[in-house]
Amino acid sequence: MGFRKDFVWGGVTASYQIEGAAYEDGKGLSVWDMFCKEPGRIADGTNGDVACDHYHLYQKDVDIMGEIGYQAYRFSATWPRILPEGTGPVNEKGLDFYDRLVDSLLAADIQPWLTLFHWDYPYALFRRGGWTNPSSPQWFADYAQILAKRLGDRVKRFLTINEPQCFIGIAYDDTVHAPGIHFPIWDTLLMAHHVLLGHGLAVQAIRAAAPDALVGISPTCSAHYPDTETAEDIEAARQAFFDVDKGAPFWSASLWSDPIFKGDYPKKLYELFPEHMPNIGPDDMRIIGQPLDILGQNIYNGKAVRADSKGGYVFVEREKGYPFTAAKWPVTPKALYWGPRFLAEAYQIPIAITENGLSCPDVVSLDGKVHDPIRIDFLHRYLLELRRAAEDGVDLRGYFHWCVTDNFEWAKGFTERFGMVYCDFETQERILKDSAYWYREVIQTNGENL
Repeated sequence: MGFRKDFVWGGVTASYQIEGAAYEDGKGLSVWDMFCKEPGRIADGTNGDVACDHYHLYQKDVDIMGEIGYQAYRFSATWPRILPEGTGPVNEKGLDFYDRLVDSLLAADIQPWLTLFHWDYPYALFRRGGWTNPSSPQWFADYAQILAKRLGDRVKRFLTINEPQCFIGIAYDDTVHAPGIHFPIWDTLLMAHHVLLGHGLAVQAIRAAAPDALVGISPTCSAHYPDTETAEDIEAARQAFFDVDKGAPFWSASLWSDPIFKGDYPKKLYELFPEHMPNIGPDDMRIIGQPLDILGQNIYNGKAVRADSKGGYVFVEREKGYPFTAAKWPVTPKALYWGPRFLAEAYQIPIAITENGLSCPDVVSLDGKVHDPIRIDFLHRYLLELRRAAEDGVDLRGYFHWCVTDNFEWAKGFTERFGMVYCDFETQERILKDSAYWYREVIQTNGENL
């Protein structure tokens, strides 16, 4: 027993991080285009104007994916490339690009998984209030309908939204991501509700335009895990996994998934913010709770949890000198066992890991190759845990490595390298890292070589 025979292996990217062509072929501005113009916002003072130039070099990238043996490729569309003002007239050249990309993927026998929104929100709509505007759910649904109508004859895997935790929490609470403006909790909770309404309306639009498509969403979370596999610690970890932290409510797994799968926000959210919760209309939860085919979850790490002997939980302090990635993220392979397990138990839906990976200090060696043994070891450890989850009955449908190529890493600029493919951002040369060849064997054996 291991992964299902139809388990899908692939890689993932995000539009602003790779496409470039920020001012070409009628594309409108996104909040990231504007955010990067502000001095001090990006670690190295760079931007995504060119990034990996994927807009022009997509065929090269698809060829590389074919060489690695990807069975699927998860990518996102740029909303203002399709609708320069966020609503209104469609930019046909923008749609043409995704037409070409999808056709190229299918010709290479790579299944396209299209994420509608991965953070590059139209700047024109931001100036109209963005996600605080009561029309924002419909704006998103209209955009979803355009993409589904145009591509739904060939794209059969749609994910509505990527990591709302980040484009609401990190953007409007921590202010580290675009547009980087602090909003009070009553506004950010309203935004969260509008995002979920937009998701539900988008699901309806996709179903109408592409009734045979598989539809899901891709949130993220800290995937906490039990310190020991006693019943008490497992229950404590489950509590921690779905709890709502008053200081960081948007990182809760339950805030984003409970309304979709259970019909309401977690009870604790109401208890923590009774006077700040948005007005919830009579049809809102029905719209948000549109049936999904899959839950895509992005999982990178978590914390060990122990029972506190009072029916609650405590986080276990990390050991001195604990392993961490180049981005200083902790290495916690158990997150890829317990995260999918807890989610599958709670929501009774098939799971795909739609992001997982790490940043490494990769360089081109004297032999012209890129040796990344740390990435191979990391992925080996994590995928062993994912396979254990599959063997223990979790309905797992796919794994997508973040990221295909090194790219513009948001506020970190070009200071982090997450790719299995090295990108020289000056020459746009691509070099497959050792991990790409290792991953090819994992795909060929469906993880049996692990």
